[in-house]
Amino acid sequence: MSPPVLFWVGYVPCLCSGLLCLLAVSFWSARWHGGFSWDGSALQFNWHPVLMVAGLVVLYGNAVVLFRVPFTWRQKKLTWKLVHGSLMLLALLLSVLGLCAVFDNHRSSNIPDMYSLHSWVGICTVIMFAFQWLLGLAGFLLPCSPPRFRSNLKPVHVWMGKAILILSLTSCISGINEQLFFTLSGKPYNSLPAEAKFANSLGLLIVAFVLVVFGILSNDDWQRPETHHESAPVSMGDILLIILLSINTNRKRPFCFEMTKMFGHQPYLVYLRRTSWF
Repeated sequence: MSPPVLFWVGYVPCLCSGLLCLLAVSFWSARWHGGFSWDGSALQFNWHPVLMVAGLVVLYGNAVVLFRVPFTWRQKKLTWKLVHGSLMLLALLLSVLGLCAVFDNHRSSNIPDMYSLHSWVGICTVIMFAFQWLLGLAGFLLPCSPPRFRSNLKPVHVWMGKAILILSLTSCISGINEQLFFTLSGKPYNSLPAEAKFANSLGLLIVAFVLVVFGILSNDDWQRPETHHESAPVSMGDILLIILLSINTNRKRPFCFEMTKMFGHQPYLVYLRRTSWF
């Protein structure tokens, strides 16, 4: 099978397992914990697992592998950078909303915050995620970022992205376990009542989703092919040159020639000749 066909063999289970994670965590909260509300009660807390799984795991994992999807390779990378950044921002907002749900519930119920290992790992994950998003915005989307900063940031960005996914998985697994210890009524956890079996299965499903994501990321043949044009960052010199050339359309050849010569941008010389700038 060709690499694109092999990719879809791995990517389709990624999409399906992510959807199953969302359905399963929603069913867990609705079936055994009474549904959802936003009134400070336990029903508001039920939003917490749903929003965290949706943001930190499913949406985040799909955004991570976005550049591996073959049909995106034929399109401009900047477009998919914007899609990637937007999906990550949405994932971050969902996770922050999930934190608001649990903090509001704790405040209304006089429950202390930030005392368990689950809460420590979870808050560290969201903080690291926010820092990663801001760093990615500064390094890969702002046109004025220095080329050296961009090249040095890329391996750090990749490493942090994988680390956040691992921390997200850790947070979800520990959160499911903690929730079961606190809320199981009647039969103890070690007797494996129906809710415990379902929640444990949800945890395994989340693990399977993350493993599929890492499987996609580990295959170098599925990386987006880089071209020199895409890898060359837009500098402030580029922007200033374009602005000056646009403003001075009626200037004579010496101005345009000296400007391109000053910035050392030979591709612009070719472009200007072809478009009759001088």
